[in-house]
Formats: sequence, C-alpha cells, structure tokens
Amino acid sequence: MDLVLTIGIDALTYASWLFIVSLGLTLVFGVLKILNMAHGSIYALGAYAAASGVALFSSWGWSPASSLVAMLLAAAVVAAVVGPLLERTLLARFYGRDEVLLLLVTYALFLILEDATKLIWGVNPYYVSEPYSLLGNIEIGHLTFVGYDLALVGLAAVCGLVVWLGLNRTVAGKVVLAVIHNPEMSASMGVNINVVYSVAFTIGVFLAALGGAFTAPMISVQPGVSVSVIIVSFAVVIIGGLGSIEGAAIGALVVGLARAVAVHVMPEIELFSIYLVMAAVLVFRPEGLFQSVKARVI
Repeated sequence: MDLVLTIGIDALTYASWLFIVSLGLTLVFGVLKILNMAHGSIYALGAYAAASGVALFSSWGWSPASSLVAMLLAAAVVAAVVGPLLERTLLARFYGRDEVLLLLVTYALFLILEDATKLIWGVNPYYVSEPYSLLGNIEIGHLTFVGYDLALVGLAAVCGLVVWLGLNRTVAGKVVLAVIHNPEMSASMGVNINVVYSVAFTIGVFLAALGGAFTAPMISVQPGVSVSVIIVSFAVVIIGGLGSIEGAAIGALVVGLARAVAVHVMPEIELFSIYLVMAAVLVFRPEGLFQSVKARVI
C-alpha cells in the first residue's frame, strides 16, 4: 500500500509541472499551428530567471516567503520580454509557410536561446533551496511528503482551469477559438489576428517559464535542462492530442504514472517507459487520446 501511495504522489508531482509546460506548448500549437521546439529553452529561461530573482530578493533581506513572489515575477518578466519579441520579430515572418520550415526555425531558436542562457548565467549550476522548504512536510498515512511538491499539483490545476475557462467562458476566449477554427473569416469580421497570435504565444511562453520557475527549487538549474523537458513535453502532447487542454492533462498524468512506476519498480527503463507508452498510443490512436476540435467543412 505504501508503494502504491508513493507511486501515486510521485506521478502527480511529476505530472503537475509537466502539465504546466505542456499546456503552453499545446496552446501555441492550437492557435498558431506551430510546434515550438524552443519551448524547452523558454522553460530554462524561467528557471534561470527564478534562481536569479530568489537570490536577489534574499540579498535584499526579504523574508523566505517572498521567494514565491520572485519566481512568479521571473516567469512574468520572461513572458513579457521574450514572448512579443520572438513572435513579432521572428515567427510572424513565417506564418502560412510550410510546417517543416517553422519547425526548423524554432529549432534554430532553441539553439540560440541555449547559447544565450550560457552567456548570461554561465555554465555552473544554480540552486534555489529557499522555496522548497517553505511549506514543510505533510504526512499521508505512514509516509512523509514535501509540501512544496503537493502545492505544485494545486498550481497545475489552477493553470489548467484558468486557461480552460479563459478559452470557453470569456469573450476573448471565443475570439481565440474563432481564430483557431477560421482565421480568414475572423479577420474579415474585424478580428486583429496579429494581436491574437501575439497574446496566445506570450501566454504559452509564460506557462513554459512558470513551469521552469516553480521547478527550479526541485532541480539543479544548469545547461541542458531544456533538452529533456522539450522531449517529455512532446511526448505529453502527442499522447494527449495536439491542441487539446484535456489531452495535455491526461497525457501528463500518463507520462507521470509511467515514469513513477518505472522509477520505483524498474529504474533502468525510466525513459524507455515514457516512449513505450507514447508508441502504444500512436499505434491505436495516431491523433492522440483527445483530438483537438476541428472546424466543420461544409
């Protein structure tokens, strides 16, 4: 019983931050039809910015609780600076072009951002320990878990709910859905497509940076952290279905559970277990578990 509980909590913890990152990836694809290879680098930017922000707040003598604010502000700053800059100056030039070209452009962007992080923060690892101990430990049954890990699950739920409600229960969300279904018709009705694209991409950047910022206390922030993140995020959106919020949630849970079972039962197949699940889903459901809604063809 303790093993089952440990696997469940471990799966939820891993799935929580992965869902936040994958939510941004699937949102950008759903609106802009871009499979953003640089998403992992933006995650890394969020992690590095959070590490710097927490260190700065600490040097000012602020309370340890302020580190949570520092991480949130770090993600917001990355989104505000990087999102519009990349979308307007680079990606906007390639809209309507072949998908393979856009994939290559974002891969080139990934390489550029990787080198940029090394130039800014160097190659030595950063550690953000203060936030991880803020919430103490929580006992469940005979086991003790870190409160920060469980709080991250709550953060993921809030992010998913806010994005879903924003798309399905607000006027702005309806406009975004209209653009997703038929951008040409939306433009003819007076919708500023460029603004929708820029805002959607910036929100996607914010979610990636937020995932990086709030996982920084759980990892060693160092060069190369973006590579594994983008690979696993792609696995999530492929399993769940590109462009689907519900699919990103289920995909993250599936990946988290597969990894947790492998780690606790057979550690040597940890990474292989994720790809095995992804391959199995592709065999039976090539479009993913939740195929995104498509416009009806009349």
